[in-house]
Amino acid sequence: MPFHRYLTPELVRFVVSQFKLSHTGVHGPSHWMRVRKNGLELAQKTGANTGVVELFALFHDSCRVNEDADHGHGSRGAGFAQQCFDGGLLTCSLEDLKLLKMACEAHTGGVYAPNVTVATCWDADRLDLPRVFIQVNPRLLCTEYARDPVMIEAAYQRVERWLSRRNNA
Repeated sequence: MPFHRYLTPELVRFVVSQFKLSHTGVHGPSHWMRVRKNGLELAQKTGANTGVVELFALFHDSCRVNEDADHGHGSRGAGFAQQCFDGGLLTCSLEDLKLLKMACEAHTGGVYAPNVTVATCWDADRLDLPRVFIQVNPRLLCTEYARDPVMIEAAYQRVERWLSRRNNA
């Protein structure tokens, strides 16, 4: 799947270059790309804004300081997105920036998504929980499409392939 026009190579390189943790860790770029894949698949069904979904995948864990409980990382990711926007590296609309920041800020504890795009972002991330050995709980997913056992299994298989490659490296 080609990247949305918001996800320029320069933006992706910059965000990856600023990531403080291991690039092969459970919250690194591999996770971001699986969240992107999950989100784009869901967006085909939900009608979510794909530009925001892709930006969420890139920014939501980009400012983590550890691989464990890292309170505030979503807000830091939202702030980083704002900095990239202010610096001209992120070229989305103000409305899309607002949605992106909302999705990032509450993605770890949010239970009520204010709209379908934020819901799709949160579900895309939660479908990747098996990477940290947490089973996906359909009751904690926002959209009916994410709760579909076929979607959950497809996301799980992506995680399994990543874990297999990671363990064999």
